[in-house]
Amino acid sequence: MICWINPFTGLAGDMLLAALIDAGAPLDRIRSAVAATGLTGWELTAERVTDHGLAATRVHVEVTDPHTERRAAEVLELATRAAPQPVAALAVAAVTAIAEVEARLHDADPADVHLHELGGHDTLVDIVGTAAALHFLGVTDVVSAPLPLGRGRIDAAHGLLPCPAPATLALLAGAAVTGSDLPGETVTPTGAALLHATGARYGPPPPMTLGATGYGAGTRRLPDRPNIVSVSLGSPLARTPDEDVVVLETNLDDVTGELLGHVITRALEAGALDAWTTPAVMKKGRPAQILHLLVHPHRERRLRDLVLAETGALGIRRVGATRTTLPRAFETVEIDGHPVRVKHGPYAAKPEHDDVAAAAAALGRPLRAVAADALRLSRAGTMTTSQEEDRGH
Repeated sequence: MICWINPFTGLAGDMLLAALIDAGAPLDRIRSAVAATGLTGWELTAERVTDHGLAATRVHVEVTDPHTERRAAEVLELATRAAPQPVAALAVAAVTAIAEVEARLHDADPADVHLHELGGHDTLVDIVGTAAALHFLGVTDVVSAPLPLGRGRIDAAHGLLPCPAPATLALLAGAAVTGSDLPGETVTPTGAALLHATGARYGPPPPMTLGATGYGAGTRRLPDRPNIVSVSLGSPLARTPDEDVVVLETNLDDVTGELLGHVITRALEAGALDAWTTPAVMKKGRPAQILHLLVHPHRERRLRDLVLAETGALGIRRVGATRTTLPRAFETVEIDGHPVRVKHGPYAAKPEHDDVAAAAAALGRPLRAVAADALRLSRAGTMTTSQEEDRGH
């Protein structure tokens, strides 16, 4: 599923979450994903509003705990507990991006940096809630129109800062932006971090069959226009099965297996189509691993920089390639009340491991038994939702 974002007056985490709810993301399951973090003292509600004649959804995070400042490590620990696992992965990526940017700006360690305005309940609810909304809507590709940047200055914990805020500008490195006549903060660090974490690309709506469109309202009232962001969901149009891709490779003889697993996870979260390693023997008989990443050309630079930074490698190769993909679709079956997605191709079907693992853990059943039940229900046609996906290996 494609999600195209039109940030008419900018983008904030709460506005994006509201727009996704307006487009059909289930509020109760979003609340459950946030509750899994263990965060207490909050309540997430949504209301219908009208702004300059346009109906939209606005979300509110009511907080009984006024604690607004936390160490980044604390926020990351909470984000890792979000459920299901793909929601946690996206939330952790967004929080990590914020922590790394703040650390660079304040010359501190990312784990120890104090998140002032960004350490409160509402930030974590917005991030985990948006990650959950994208997951439950089946979004696999995020595209945004250029982001309008405001002007002037903002009042932050460290005093008056130029607008856009330094953290926002750092998080938007590589994004498409444009000037705006609006004063103040039009793009927040949370909104920028979510785009960064999803590996969003920028431009007009890609070719797709248009589905639901949702409108999310911000809290600021503008004198001459609605303060909203819209999201449009759609299925990719059929295209030729062959496409140009890039394979990034680097030889590694001085990293641990744990680090390799970490890099593969980070690369997939950042938009790699696939990531894997192969064993090799290098000069002087040294055992090594070759790390391979399959990427779209427009994400090559980000993933190249990620690999070099995470592994400490001194170089990386790129090989142009063409991949052929077969059509595939997802359906979701219910196993004793727990959703499990099943991927269907022309010749086989396979339950998604993360969903099977979550259901098996919740039900106290063997993983292989839950996977077998999901396949049986899928073959029987017991389907709750279906969506096309345009990714493959």
